Amino acid sequence: MTARTHDLAALTALGAVIAIWPVGTITLATLLIALLANQIGGIIPDIDQPTAPFWRNLPVGGFFGRVIDKMLGGHRFLTHSLLGVGLFGGLTYLLLKFLSPIMPHVDVRLVWWAFIIGMVSHLVMDTFTKEGVPWLLPIPVKFGIPPVKSMRITTGKRGETLVFISMLAFDAWFIAAHYQHIILLIHQNVT
Repeated sequence: MTARTHDLAALTALGAVIAIWPVGTITLATLLIALLANQIGGIIPDIDQPTAPFWRNLPVGGFFGRVIDKMLGGHRFLTHSLLGVGLFGGLTYLLLKFLSPIMPHVDVRLVWWAFIIGMVSHLVMDTFTKEGVPWLLPIPVKFGIPPVKSMRITTGKRGETLVFISMLAFDAWFIAAHYQHIILLIHQNVT
């Protein structure tokens, strides 16, 4: 999947989780940093790809992208597995705990969950592509849905565009259908 599809999938997944398990009262700072963390989580599995937008936007990103690619075993290896989610989730948790003294009004637990939701959404979306995802690494089997590879989505092609439009339509419907409730929750819960 392309970065824009992963961005939208991460946001859609976060919205779905919040709809099912409301977070209660949170600060505006927590909300904004959680949204940022969610978007970073949505693209972080592609840190193992030297040509990823993340690396292209850094001055010496090409060099670092090639180094990270080799360190992490290449594209769709460690970062596209449950082991990678655990590793990056643990590192992110430690980073958030380290930064928590300078972010006194931020609930780092919610920010961490937003990051994890974004990361898992990336893996779920890539499971629908022809390449599949090695969910159970170190077992080197890539899983895909549907099981027949030829029926899966090719990144950047029409199937992905349909998935993107479908998520966008779902998000628009969800917001429109629950607009008053969403506004009420924001007014009551964001301080």
